[in-house]
Amino acid sequence: MEAIVSLAKRRGFVFPSSEIYGGMAGFWDYGPLGVELKNNVKAAWWGEMVQRREDVVGLDAAILMNPRVWEVSGHVGGFSDPMVDCRNCKFRFRAEDLKGPPAEIACPNCGQHGTLTEARQFNLMFKTNVGPVEDTASVAYLRPETAQGIFVNFANVAGTTRRKLPFGIAQIGKSFRNEITPGNFIFRDREFEQAEMEYFVRPAEEDRWFGYWVDERLRWWTEVIGVAAERLRLRPHEADELSHYSRQTTDIEYAFPMGWSELEGIADRTDYDLRAHTTGSGKQLTYFDEASGEHLTPYVIEPAMGVDRAVLTALLDAYTEEQVGAERRVVLRLRPALAPVKAAVLPLLRNRPELVEIGRRLSSDLRPLLAATYDDTASIGKLYRRQDEIGTPYCVTVDVESLTYGSATPRERDSMTQERVGLALVPGRIAELVAGRATWSGVPSQPLGAEA
Repeated sequence: MEAIVSLAKRRGFVFPSSEIYGGMAGFWDYGPLGVELKNNVKAAWWGEMVQRREDVVGLDAAILMNPRVWEVSGHVGGFSDPMVDCRNCKFRFRAEDLKGPPAEIACPNCGQHGTLTEARQFNLMFKTNVGPVEDTASVAYLRPETAQGIFVNFANVAGTTRRKLPFGIAQIGKSFRNEITPGNFIFRDREFEQAEMEYFVRPAEEDRWFGYWVDERLRWWTEVIGVAAERLRLRPHEADELSHYSRQTTDIEYAFPMGWSELEGIADRTDYDLRAHTTGSGKQLTYFDEASGEHLTPYVIEPAMGVDRAVLTALLDAYTEEQVGAERRVVLRLRPALAPVKAAVLPLLRNRPELVEIGRRLSSDLRPLLAATYDDTASIGKLYRRQDEIGTPYCVTVDVESLTYGSATPRERDSMTQERVGLALVPGRIAELVAGRATWSGVPSQPLGAEA
């Protein structure tokens, strides 16, 4: 984890929020490379969950909603964690993170015995006020999940899209939870982004669709994101840990540096939310089944993941250290679709203006097709290492033969092998490789010393 945190800061993936003022626990800023990686993760999810399916549509609901939404959903009364305070250092901890009764153990922060309070409930929602007067009538909440925006819009979406069961509504958006102990970098934040989909099914079909979405989401992590299968596992929830709305839940867990932890949850929410909002609002959130001529309240299967946690997983799983000769090479083996930069154009000799001109022109030709950059700020070996470390799958070297033969040398990140390609053909060749429509056929770089 320390290596990833260092790389993220050094290369511009993730910065501590408001760092010049000492930062703020649980809040992070995504830098130039991080925002690209995060957008690529979201695009991979949206493409798989919405764009390539006929049975799922999208939504972008407001962050601030009528406070009755959260009262009816159970968040105001029940969205809380048991917390423990230290009377000495004033630090606060989740009771479930402590090993043993609070009265018998030392404070994890200051080490003092007998200073921990008994556990008490702590609501995780952030309060704010809407309007010019701050009073109880103006209280609102920053949403702790995106799902409720989907449920309260069920009738709107079902009516306008005319979808037949089963169908889903998906959205990606910011959520906020006043976590007692945020930590492990961007694993547990107070401001984070979620990608959730509510899949509405006939009650008799809930088990079939629950199993389907558990399998489908596990497949996405391995086949689309490229996470090693041996670092993933499924963990069904025990009866005593199920959420109040859930009949069955299975977590997809990843072997993080701090141990196996939740990466994504697939929950069978039954008809809890639609029935609760029907009662709370007085509006019918039902589906008319034309075949039977009856109104029914669908059951809901919910795959939900944290985007920030997905970014962390992609970084951790792609991070590799290896020896190349006498040198240690750090490589992010990200799938090309996830890589912030797809291709970097590098001149072999940065003091040759004619090579610089060709390189800049080539990077301009690449940019309309994919995320490309040009760099001539160091020797070719250092430029390669810089791109390896940020996960760039292809570097294109412009050398003296580019002047003589009108060609350049693409180099593949993982194998460090090269091809010779005509300058006019380079943009199309790289675009085909990144899209997975072509295969790499490189040979070891000559001379090998160019990698040193």
